[in-house]
Amino acid sequence: MLETDRPDPFEDRLSAALRDAGDGFQADRAALVTAGRVRGRRALLRRRTAVVGGVAGVALAGVGGALVLPADDPATPARSNAASAGTPDGTATAAAAAFSGDDLLRELKGLLPRGTYGKESARGSDHQLGPGAHLVYDDGAGAAAIGMGFARVEPGSARVRELTACPDHDFTPYDDCTSDRLPDGSTLRLYQGYEYPDLRVDTKLWTADLVTAEGQHISVSEWNSPAEKDAPVSRDEPPLSTERLRTLVTAGVWREVVDAMPKSPKASRSTAPRTERPEVSGKSVGDTLAGLLPGTLDVVTRGGQESEYAYLVVDDGRGRSLVQINVQHGMADSAGQLYAGGEILPDGTRLVTRQGPGEKAGSGVVMWSVDTLRPGPEGFRVVISAFNTGDQNKDATRDTPALTMEQLRKIALSGEWDRSR
Repeated sequence: MLETDRPDPFEDRLSAALRDAGDGFQADRAALVTAGRVRGRRALLRRRTAVVGGVAGVALAGVGGALVLPADDPATPARSNAASAGTPDGTATAAAAAFSGDDLLRELKGLLPRGTYGKESARGSDHQLGPGAHLVYDDGAGAAAIGMGFARVEPGSARVRELTACPDHDFTPYDDCTSDRLPDGSTLRLYQGYEYPDLRVDTKLWTADLVTAEGQHISVSEWNSPAEKDAPVSRDEPPLSTERLRTLVTAGVWREVVDAMPKSPKASRSTAPRTERPEVSGKSVGDTLAGLLPGTLDVVTRGGQESEYAYLVVDDGRGRSLVQINVQHGMADSAGQLYAGGEILPDGTRLVTRQGPGEKAGSGVVMWSVDTLRPGPEGFRVVISAFNTGDQNKDATRDTPALTMEQLRKIALSGEWDRSR
């Protein structure tokens, strides 16, 4: 018997005393179970990230998330040496433990109500496309697809607001949406809508998006169908209520998954603070667009996002027409892809025009657009589009958009946008 295995009389006496003291204590069993799972998971992560320093131990290999057991452990026939992670000079460093795809599926199932599973797939935290998990879940009321995704976002950026703000009802029909700030500084959006905004089928899409104060983004999506598209509806609603979605997306393990994702090489090249241009507010974009419209158009309604994007619904007396505009910085890297085959104007501005079907599924909808990129390292882009309907999710209400291609071109190239550069 090992020295540490010998009975300890003091421990026996202590255990008896604790039992006596606890006879009248009513514990919150659910809280204890939850706390125990958290402690167990943290202990596992500590074991996974332990640095092997000349003694046999359990460590996590740097590939595939496979556990490397001690050489004398009979539990597995496959054995390999764990390589210590470290700095270029060989100094060992602590790192967040990697999660395999199987880890993610196991954690997801553990947080779902009792049910059966099928069509499982997942990517680990070190996958080049980022971690994710997907399965088909059936609680007895019908099969339903459930998916999870993970990412990092810049705290306080426009991307955070896009992920956590409820969409514009004029563009995206939905049944319910809430966005709340949690006590820990995270923002949580709970959304109940549809896979197809035009409601061509009854496939519902319910989502939960959590963005923490540190920029960890965890998303959960569920459908009332075994697949998000091209599968028949199998139940009236997705299986998880908004409260269950809230519980699932806020589970602490998912933040650990994001922490385990490899840092972008670009982010570590320099520690110097990066200077960025201020975001262009959606309101100012909409105001500028309204000021550039021909006087023959009446603005019926307007909206947009907090930054970069705005839309107007206009009417020239022959029916409503949607006009939308994006104003973006940092698009220089996209010049070759977006503007191939287009014009290069004398001042170096690149311009491309497009005329084709609308972006959504409204019958007979067409979209006319003019896309411009000003010269210069900031990559300043202005793209404007017009439609022959006031709502892309509904059928066309007129033959052509209310603005001609020449009018769209004039608006996109206007010097008024230079104030946003």
